[in-house]
Amino acid sequence: MAASDIQVKELEKRASGQAFELILSPRSKESVPEFPLSPPKKKDLSLEEIQKKLEAAEERRKSHEAEVLKQPAEKREHEKEVLQKAIEENNLSKMAEEKLTHKMEANKGNREAQMAAKLERLGEKDKHTEELRENKGSKEPADGTEAD
Repeated sequence: MAASDIQVKELEKRASGQAFELILSPRSKESVPEFPLSPPKKKDLSLEEIQKKLEAAEERRKSHEAEVLKQPAEKREHEKEVLQKAIEENNLSKMAEEKLTHKMEANKGNREAQMAAKLERLGEKDKHTEELRENKGSKEPADGTEAD
């Protein structure tokens, strides 16, 4: 429809806005509709063309089926990878824990050995001190008798 086929008539103005009346001119016999009134006629398909279309549809179906089957397989593969990574991380943490435990045990053994060595030296000092006291105590009376 062309703009010349339409007439616009302004009606009275209202508080809510303006009102218009559109008047369309009657359709002329010369005007051709922009769309076909009947669908285009289908051409006759040969047996070969039908076969080609069926083969193409079968290929699309197989491709779609392969894609649909591929997604769960990829998901399972991803799950396996995640599980393997978790197992590796678990093994690494176990190894680190065992290493730390071994190191702590070694430190504890070293600490106990150092304490035992210190106690032994302390015992030797006490023994030496006791010997000195005994020697001094045995010398005192002898010195005391000579002094008298």
